[in-house]
Amino acid sequence: MTSPRQADQLVIGGGPAGAMLALRLAAAGREVTLLEKERAAHHKVCGEFLSSEAVAYLRGAGIDALSLGAAAIRIVRLAAGSRLTEASLPFTALSLSRCLLDQALLVRAAEAGCNVVRGARVESLTVRNHLWEAKVPDGGLWRSPTVFLASGKHDLAGFERTRTRHANLVAFKLHWRLADPQTEALCNAIEIFLFTGGYGGLSLVEDNIANLCLVARRPRLREVSGWAGLLASILEENRHVRDRLHHAKPLWTRPLAIFPIPYGYLAPPAQGIWRLGDQAAVIPSFTGDGVSIALHSGALAARMYLAGASAEEFHFNLHRQLRRSMRISMQISGAMISTAGRAIAPRLLSLAPHAIGWIAGSTRIPGHALAPLAK
Repeated sequence: MTSPRQADQLVIGGGPAGAMLALRLAAAGREVTLLEKERAAHHKVCGEFLSSEAVAYLRGAGIDALSLGAAAIRIVRLAAGSRLTEASLPFTALSLSRCLLDQALLVRAAEAGCNVVRGARVESLTVRNHLWEAKVPDGGLWRSPTVFLASGKHDLAGFERTRTRHANLVAFKLHWRLADPQTEALCNAIEIFLFTGGYGGLSLVEDNIANLCLVARRPRLREVSGWAGLLASILEENRHVRDRLHHAKPLWTRPLAIFPIPYGYLAPPAQGIWRLGDQAAVIPSFTGDGVSIALHSGALAARMYLAGASAEEFHFNLHRQLRRSMRISMQISGAMISTAGRAIAPRLLSLAPHAIGWIAGSTRIPGHALAPLAK
């Protein structure tokens, strides 16, 4: 076994939350090591939606999403069966693949002085003599007095997130090349579609690639015999999605998938560890707030850590900021995957399209809570 390596601050996970934290701590002069399990940039299950809050955090980190090819989103459409409702978003959003976004953030973290170690999957995390010990595949150890857990949707053994009442959902993501008329029709919009047992979203990312991301109840997935049957049932049930994917070509041989997804999860303060991103809070996908919460949690943790706060104080603060939006989004998510909600939602929104704006505003991070740049 190699000699243990030391880190003043150790970040586990190189997604938006971990990279934002590492970037800010390093920019403040701290010696930070970030362990990322993948050796190269890769795709992840994600709606790839960047709200105005996420765009602002990226801009503060020196990242211009538009220069990376991000697509603008100004309109939201809701499709169920043969019904379609449209409304303007209360802000201009962007959409960019996680492959490009995560790479840009890790590059900025390294430029700020963070020691970014790729291909370092943490196998275990324990405490010995008041130091955290993170074991990596080569048999080596990283030791640090402070650990930030930002491993995204993947739990670390011994630090699993608790299941929630919506934990029976399976998420899928697949990139497509749409026919030219459908690409043009999708431009500037994100389209949310409802189907039996779930809901999904479709929007453009860089290079006019269409990102299809959806969640479905696991029992429904068994009923239709997996992904192929699920997609076929969606196309049969939802005319709008069927039109969008007519003559479209999938860019991967199979979709990415992940299970379970603990929607509604808010991490309790425990074991003195700082949890960030999806390890701290998991909001339903339709809100499009997952990336902004990840970036916000990283920025907030950096600010509070530099101010001398504890992990417990950080989690209490984050809970207080997210409780209302989490409660509202969980109620709406539950309605969207119900039979009654699927039937009623398009009609209600067609009568009151401003409700889409209210939902978008009510599930955002409160403006007063946004973490400023660390000094």
